[in-house]
Amino acid sequence: MKNLVRLLAGAGLLAVLVMGIVSLVPPVEARACLCPDIVAPVLCDNGVTYINQCRANCAHAKNCVPTGDI
Repeated sequence: MKNLVRLLAGAGLLAVLVMGIVSLVPPVEARACLCPDIVAPVLCDNGVTYINQCRANCAHAKNCVPTGDI
């Protein structure tokens, strides 16, 4: 009986640790949007000017065109 209690307690601790580690990992969308800090502004259909096309892509912006501003 004591061994069963220890086993269940250990399994519970392991579950808590795994859940804590998983919560520290950013969502796939956030990990996929690592953009360089290159200034090449683009204006998109949503009316927002992004610092570059990569940032616009991460925001799922459509029909972006370079603004020519640097």
